[in-house]
Amino acid sequence: MMPYGRLPKNWLRRLGIALIIPAALTGAIAMPNVSNRALAQTEEASRALRVLSDQQFYDARTGIVTAIGNVRMSYPARQIQATAAQAQYFSRERRIVLSGNVFVLQQGNSIRGETIVYLIDEGLFQAVPQQNRQVESIYIVPPSAEQPPTPAPATPNFRTPQGRPR
Repeated sequence: MMPYGRLPKNWLRRLGIALIIPAALTGAIAMPNVSNRALAQTEEASRALRVLSDQQFYDARTGIVTAIGNVRMSYPARQIQATAAQAQYFSRERRIVLSGNVFVLQQGNSIRGETIVYLIDEGLFQAVPQQNRQVESIYIVPPSAEQPPTPAPATPNFRTPQGRPR
């Protein structure tokens, strides 16, 4: 057998092509399977509810996950991000209870309160403030498709009770 370095160049090209074609065909046949798997993993990742915290506990009997301390929650399927001191996910009821200086952001809209309950299936938030405080919400109101945005009114000319301008 002739050493590799002494093979004629046209034989080297033929050998290279003979090795590359089966490898390329094998890769082409296997690629659709890989991309389908990658797509399924991406879809699963977007449905995942991710919770980061200092401590977490899971009770297998009740299906309740409790996260305590510096809780950060991300739920890409609903475009929700939240922070709280504590979070509990009730897997059987499909309910999330966030408590302790809670801030929730969803598609630019936000809500802040002491306790916020999110009902996953209904897509409903229920907020409760601290005692003697209020819940704060900020909503982005898109312009109506029927009406063009109206300009802000001019600053009114307030008058004092004596009738003179301020």
